[in-house]
Amino acid sequence: MVLRRATLLYRTFDTLIHEAAKFGLVGAVNYILDVAVFNALVLGPLTDRPLTAKTVSTLIAATSSYFMNRHWTWRHRARSGLGREYGLFILLSAIALGFTLGCLAFGEYVLHQDSLLARNIWGNVIGVGVAMVFRFWSFKRWVFLENEPAADHDAAELTIRTTV
Repeated sequence: MVLRRATLLYRTFDTLIHEAAKFGLVGAVNYILDVAVFNALVLGPLTDRPLTAKTVSTLIAATSSYFMNRHWTWRHRARSGLGREYGLFILLSAIALGFTLGCLAFGEYVLHQDSLLARNIWGNVIGVGVAMVFRFWSFKRWVFLENEPAADHDAAELTIRTTV
């Protein structure tokens, strides 16, 4: 009985579970990229400019993330054009970056916690965590659209007609 309910629950949320897992894996890879670039910049040429360093590192990681999510996480969803999708992806990533920068700025300028550890906690743990929830929801909602049922039906009908 419990196994039956668990199976039914899994089937109900099957797509969401797979999308969330893939999004998380893509996010983990790009999180490492983001943190590495941020630390390289903040320990190097942008020592006194942590917000600029975070902006640059996020833009690099977001671009990588777009291509990984488009071609793996949400490959089964409708394609609405590179310009539209990438433009919205970067716009929504910029909004999410605002959440990240807000957390980093709060730690840096309000609490005066400007050590490397504090910058990483405020920017790369708290800020990225808040932004991640927004990104998953907004990308799924506005960037990687559901296939239109009519288009799926038309494609299936065309396949049947051409194979019969």
